[in-house]
Amino acid sequence: MGGNDDEDSFVQYGIDDKPPLGRSLLLGVQHYLTMVGANIAVPLLLAGAMGMPESVIPRFVGTFFVVSGIATLAQTTFGNRYPIVQGAPFSMLAPALAVIGVVTANPPEGIVAWRAALLQLQGAIIVAALAEVAIGYLGLVGRLRRYLSPVVIAPVIVLIGLSLFNSPDIATADQNWWLVGLTLVAIVLFSQYLGGKSRIFQLFPVLLGIVVAWVVAAVLSVLGIFGPEAPGFVDLASVAAAEPVHPIYPLQWGTPSVTPAFVIGMLAGVAASIVESIGDYHAVARLSGMGAPSSERMTHGIGMEGLMNVFSGVMGTGGSTSYSENIGAIGLTGVASRYVVQIGAALMIVVGFVGYFGQLVATIPGPIIGGLYIAMFAQIAGVGLSNLKYVDLDSSRNIFIIGIALFTGLAIPEYMRSVGSADALQQGLAETFLLGSVLGADVVANTVFVIGSTGMAVGGLVAFALDNSIAGTAAERGLTAWEDATEADADFTSAYERFFPLRK
Repeated sequence: MGGNDDEDSFVQYGIDDKPPLGRSLLLGVQHYLTMVGANIAVPLLLAGAMGMPESVIPRFVGTFFVVSGIATLAQTTFGNRYPIVQGAPFSMLAPALAVIGVVTANPPEGIVAWRAALLQLQGAIIVAALAEVAIGYLGLVGRLRRYLSPVVIAPVIVLIGLSLFNSPDIATADQNWWLVGLTLVAIVLFSQYLGGKSRIFQLFPVLLGIVVAWVVAAVLSVLGIFGPEAPGFVDLASVAAAEPVHPIYPLQWGTPSVTPAFVIGMLAGVAASIVESIGDYHAVARLSGMGAPSSERMTHGIGMEGLMNVFSGVMGTGGSTSYSENIGAIGLTGVASRYVVQIGAALMIVVGFVGYFGQLVATIPGPIIGGLYIAMFAQIAGVGLSNLKYVDLDSSRNIFIIGIALFTGLAIPEYMRSVGSADALQQGLAETFLLGSVLGADVVANTVFVIGSTGMAVGGLVAFALDNSIAGTAAERGLTAWEDATEADADFTSAYERFFPLRK
């Protein structure tokens, strides 16, 4: 196995393990099913905001799956090499919607509004992502590592786990709670109660839970118990009506346009994505039975995320980032194999091009995704708390920092949701701080709104500032114990010297 000795009882397949191909196919599908809701939700939100024609949306969604698959293969092969899926980022959604709102309100002549908005979005992502490439491959994130103690990382991971507690797939007034509960109970039953009795339940609790809930929902839909407008409805007819193949290629929507104000707003989304990804790297390393991420691994990870964001802009999607969902799947199944995730990524590329497969995945109803999220993100929150084993929890300093980071990471995004938009925040900033358009109130508002709407960014920044300004010893902050648990750079870089020699 690829895990540490104290993790071998949990990790079923370590990072370097290669299960048999047939088993890897199913395990890879399981990894990707954990993030399918988000990878469909983001393009659908963007398409709705742009007013994209119904006939174009399946191809738009398919493009997200193709980009996700290619980005995952790149990250697991040449990036941080963690078994972590790449997909459409929520952290970049707010600036994307802001760009779309501005462009669709005043579209240029000679081009339909949705296409003009998408081309502006592509340009903003490409240019902002170049900054992420520089931040990564110049080693800036790696140099920050010595300032990122467990006191900082633990709240960030916990907030990643809590980030979707109010997701539309969970917290809606008309939610089908029976289906949410069925999905959650099935996953818990297979993973926690039956996992030790059968290897099938141990390895495939998520896949089995989704299949059981989907079959129940599909039967109830066919029988007419669930109507087309019901939250748990499964539209089987849409699969037969799907296009056989989607033509997906670079610059398929046209040549991207670049507007500086949009780029600056998107930079805030990129910054939030970087903070989230750092937390993800620590979470996946912990669950995979490895030491904390080395500077080199974080450098390659963020750099590759930047490159894949450039690629996503060229392909015409809303960006790419590390996904927390499949980290939760590792926590439930113990399957941390890089090979398995790569197999799943290859399947997602096929799914993106083949309309029938993509539409079948899209029939998974929101309540099932909601039940899945509860299991996945609760697991991630628990992983975040487990990082506190390195910290002196008898220290009032540490307790204060952790508590205030968690509270602000929940409270400020909630306030941003009550504000509603960057435009409303801009008006408040202009009135409060006398910021005129000359001073860039729109830029300030977009930046504050994007970062403030991202709980892990808020909590991480608060914890980072306090932990590095309030007096505390290295042992008290957990840095000494964490340094002992950190993988050596040489263990990672030896396979990379011929690919990406970095500045030390």
